[in-house]
Amino acid sequence: MFFNSLAFAIFLPIVFFLYWFVFNKTKSSQNALLIAASYYFYSCWDWRFLFLLVFSTFLDYYTGIQIEKGKSEKSKNFWFWLSILVNLGFLGIFKYYNFFAASFSDLLNTAGIKASPILLNVILPVGISFYTFHGLSYVIDIYYKRIKAEYNFIDYSLFVSYFPLLVAGPIERATHLLPQVKVKREFDFQKAKEGVFQIIWGLVKKVVIADTCATYANAIFDHYTTMNSLSLILGAVYFAFQIYGDFSGYSDIALGVSKLFGLDLLRNFNYPYFSRDIAEFWRRWHISLSSWFRDYLYIPLGGSKGGIWMKIRNTFIIFIVSGFWHGANWTYIVWGFINAVYFLPLLLSNSNRNNMDTIQLQFNFNSVKVLSSIFSTFLLTCMAWVFFRAKTITDAILYLKRIITSKDFGFQYLDNERYSYELLLMIAVFVLVEWNNRDKIEPISGKKSMLKLALAIAAILAFGTYSDYKEFIYFQF
Repeated sequence: MFFNSLAFAIFLPIVFFLYWFVFNKTKSSQNALLIAASYYFYSCWDWRFLFLLVFSTFLDYYTGIQIEKGKSEKSKNFWFWLSILVNLGFLGIFKYYNFFAASFSDLLNTAGIKASPILLNVILPVGISFYTFHGLSYVIDIYYKRIKAEYNFIDYSLFVSYFPLLVAGPIERATHLLPQVKVKREFDFQKAKEGVFQIIWGLVKKVVIADTCATYANAIFDHYTTMNSLSLILGAVYFAFQIYGDFSGYSDIALGVSKLFGLDLLRNFNYPYFSRDIAEFWRRWHISLSSWFRDYLYIPLGGSKGGIWMKIRNTFIIFIVSGFWHGANWTYIVWGFINAVYFLPLLLSNSNRNNMDTIQLQFNFNSVKVLSSIFSTFLLTCMAWVFFRAKTITDAILYLKRIITSKDFGFQYLDNERYSYELLLMIAVFVLVEWNNRDKIEPISGKKSMLKLALAIAAILAFGTYSDYKEFIYFQF
């Protein structure tokens, strides 16, 4: 059940009505309804994996209590590592086993040893990377005594399986969401209105920008050997806006839907393509994942407090692991490696936290410098996205090589029966709207909000891509 589907358009009003008009008497009844709705929502993908979600939820709920109750360090360590190993074990089997088996087999064959890998014929449970990280952060925080264990199984289950964030985040923290689910929610019209605005803007990002860009990006990436330099450059740019519109659009819809039920989720995107360097980009892109790796991997490894070699090691570890989190393919690992290379000079020169303020432009030379920094950061990001999008590392290298060697910068008629310039105007308008509203969560709220809402809905109806039904990219992670 996709957020941009007719099924969800029917599902959401039903749950909303039941939540506020039937199950609104107590916190327990509200939470019970949301859990039932969440399990139904998840079972629409594949009901068999619902058992895995429930097992993972109970495992972390029980081990969290045992860690808190443990009378000895040995007992606490046992339950802590049981949760860690089982969670990562499930993630490893479903997501990474075939990758490691095939890679090891390829290594043996390269060394002259004939080997045929034994692969598992399993599909990846949707959202497993997200709800696994929910549980891991909860158990880790209990182990290090940052939070108390949750003894109410209903409340904890909702924290893990809440349907707006279940399949593609944001990756919530128990310190942020659990206190909200432990109290009865009262309807807040202003918050609900903000939620509607965020949902609509998320749909603009998804069906108008992301899915339209996908049509062009796919036509270029799938036939890159016949594309000229301009088309290949535009293909990388289109994919950059596709993945941004797709994932940030999902996050906006998730946050907006959650506001309809009186619950605030962590912000996941903050206009990342307006970043002035790569460090700022990673403070604005997939914020919940970046902060998760910072708090549970980077800082425990020593962060940036050690010597130069420790800084280099930790930087490469966190970015490569982040790349590997996205998928079992060498292209994601290389994508993470490239971002580490981008980030490292900023860290070593102590300039990785230079751009912490909101961008303000005036008619002076400094504004030209700021715009140049934004443009160069975006170009570096697009080059890395080529590896993220390509099927193999070889394809990515040949794609980038052809940009240089083709030397043809004319517009090409693409297989989707479109010229590229038709989409460029739409992207330009989108960028201008976001730029003028970069100090807000979304552009619709504020003055003349009803007019802007009507224009956004009109854009969805007039320019949305519906003929080629597309799921959200991050569902595969």
